[in-house]
Amino acid sequence: MGPAMRNRRAVPPSPLPQRHGIDPVRLRLPAAGAWATVRDHLVDRLSPAVDPGRVDAMLREGRVWGTDGPVAPGAPYAPGAYLWFHRELLPEVPVPYALDVLHRDDALVVVDKPHFLATTPRGRHVTETALARLRRDLGLPTLSPAHRLDRLTAGVVMFTVRPEHRAAYQNLFRDRRVRKEYEAVAPYDPELELPRTVRNRIVKERGVIAAREVPGEPNSESRIELLEHRDGIGRYRLVPLTGRTHQLRLHMSGLGVPILGDPVYPTVVERAPDDFRRPLQLLARTLEFTDPLTGRARRFESRRTLAAWTSHREWAGEEPAGDAPPAR
Repeated sequence: MGPAMRNRRAVPPSPLPQRHGIDPVRLRLPAAGAWATVRDHLVDRLSPAVDPGRVDAMLREGRVWGTDGPVAPGAPYAPGAYLWFHRELLPEVPVPYALDVLHRDDALVVVDKPHFLATTPRGRHVTETALARLRRDLGLPTLSPAHRLDRLTAGVVMFTVRPEHRAAYQNLFRDRRVRKEYEAVAPYDPELELPRTVRNRIVKERGVIAAREVPGEPNSESRIELLEHRDGIGRYRLVPLTGRTHQLRLHMSGLGVPILGDPVYPTVVERAPDDFRRPLQLLARTLEFTDPLTGRARRFESRRTLAAWTSHREWAGEEPAGDAPPAR
């Protein structure tokens, strides 16, 4: 057993419960430092996101916990100690579409995610995420994602119920032992030869919204097929053989047929948080794999359709929307 494994097992359980399906923040105090008190360290560590006055209030109100309970405002610095506290949850625009459960057992929860709902908390999307909703609604505090799906993409997402099963299912995706199939609606180009396999090198820099293609050894591969076309648009089957960020969106744009509703490719377009018009017409249609616990073949399929194909004028805002969500 290596040092990293021993350290992971030595982490004590959180003394604070989840709040709104969100785990508390956990910090470990550095082994060395010139801080006299826990408060001094927190002021340095959390700045500038959290000002000193808020740190004082958190300590005064007993909202920062150690393994033995709330940390006193003047508690001396303790190298290696663990701390927990809940982040302040800012108001979020509710995503007004249902998160449908396709399958649930003792090991897995598989859902049909709508457009605009993030899979896991990140950035300004925290409580309005699939993970937080499912933990709250299903009463499953240890639920964890087996993989992730872009916030703007709808379709099948899989979560593990028990911590001891998490690695087995996550490793399926890491080792590319899951067959994923997507559906997209994009412009139809009669001169574009399909089917074809696209391979290139993609880089995604932290803090930059768009990924980009660069010279070098390919690290991404997608199979692209045209299923049918009418009125200048096509319905495509996309099979990613690798899992780079925004891979399918970048590959379709690179072919000159960017996916309808894409606010990033080929051009970044700013959208308000409450703008749910013209969702990205990309759907994670199916997941197929051999279950690592039972050895059974598993297949999960989205029940949604892409609105730009089934009702293009409604999706484009050319006629009043009905009661159905953009992808249903």
